[in-house]
Amino acid sequence: MFTLQEIMETVAMIQEEHLDIRTITMGISLRNCAYADPKAACRKIYDKITRLAARLVAVGEELEREYGVPIVNKRISVTPISLVAEAAQAEDYLDFALTLDRAAAAVGVNFIGGFSALVHKGLTPGDLCLLASIPRALAETERVCASVNVATTRAGINMDAVARMGEIIKQTAELTADRDGLGCAKLVVFANVPEDNPFMAGAFHGVGEPECVINTGVSGPGVVKRAVEKAGGTADLGTLAEIIKKTAFKITRMGELIGREAAARLQVPFGIVDLSLAPTPAVGDSVADILEAMGLERCGAHGTTAALALLNDAVKKGGAMASSYVGGLSGAFIPVSEDAGMIRAVEQGALTLEKLEALTCVCSVGLDMIAVPGNTSAETIAAIIADEAAIGVVNQKTTAVRIIPAPGKEVGDYVEFGGLLGRAPVMPVNTFSAGAFVRRGGRIPAPIQSLKN
Repeated sequence: MFTLQEIMETVAMIQEEHLDIRTITMGISLRNCAYADPKAACRKIYDKITRLAARLVAVGEELEREYGVPIVNKRISVTPISLVAEAAQAEDYLDFALTLDRAAAAVGVNFIGGFSALVHKGLTPGDLCLLASIPRALAETERVCASVNVATTRAGINMDAVARMGEIIKQTAELTADRDGLGCAKLVVFANVPEDNPFMAGAFHGVGEPECVINTGVSGPGVVKRAVEKAGGTADLGTLAEIIKKTAFKITRMGELIGREAAARLQVPFGIVDLSLAPTPAVGDSVADILEAMGLERCGAHGTTAALALLNDAVKKGGAMASSYVGGLSGAFIPVSEDAGMIRAVEQGALTLEKLEALTCVCSVGLDMIAVPGNTSAETIAAIIADEAAIGVVNQKTTAVRIIPAPGKEVGDYVEFGGLLGRAPVMPVNTFSAGAFVRRGGRIPAPIQSLKN
């Protein structure tokens, strides 16, 4: 039973503190859509997605009305297309991306993830074909998102794939130059990628997942910020951790309730709830604001890494208490363009690319929605990816890079994407070259931490 106080707390969280279900994401296996004829394969893919996800948006809207909880996005993730399309005799996979886009439009979702490849130990012909298709796929579709996993703790870092991704990001930016490099905002490079992530742009439906599943992503930076503020300036850090943990517990319970109800109505299994604190450009919905409410003058000041570590750990503990099916990324995101507080910190010189990299040692993902000058080289972008992958591999955690080399932009300029993707100031990068290092290629061996058996 819920008490009146608990009900009123939830109402306040939704109305005043930006609490929402950020996404319900239907994962769909396309493994049985593999076919030698690419046109037949695309037809099977379109038919399966539109059949299974036909009611996804309608069910989400029903739950919004019945429970009064905003469900901001309804999305789809699919089996990595490199695995499905490899059976087809196709020179490139653009038609597969166009098929995903048409299917997503037909069922009304805003994004579909899974134009993806897993290349952490090497590349097959299908992987190579998918990678080569990414720039045009992201330039010529509206809803398709791509991701590539280049490293794992057990395999090490595939530096050949890392170098290739630097080139692909540059090509994608150039093909979407008229939109400030928007294609790059739909492309994530991972280390230790989770297979049940409901958040875009990195979502795909892993090979160990069921035929169809509902995963939920909740978010509540504004709720956590308000809870920290209520604690006052005299509460010690242990007390703050306990407050955040209890707040995350409430947020996670709501997310699981909605996820299970959506799964029941769609007659598919419930998968996981991802309790990541995912900010938006809206004022009051910022992870940076939480860190500043803890006592930092500005996000990026010395102490920010420790504050973020406390926040991330408390969120995970609260979520683990609330649900046995916590998954995905689950923690705190620190994207620049999608967080008003992060943008402010960059503008005021408190937050640099190097400090963001340090923060990724303790946060849920990595360098996210970072705009850099358009003349940044492919080798430098690859080196940034390699640094993030190393952090993930050695620390046995997920890290990622979503970086936009903004065509024609210099430090101090802005890229404008609108909506949840927001706007970002172009940040300076270290101008010393890592080209000779990146061009060595090969595979950085797995660390000693990988030897667990």
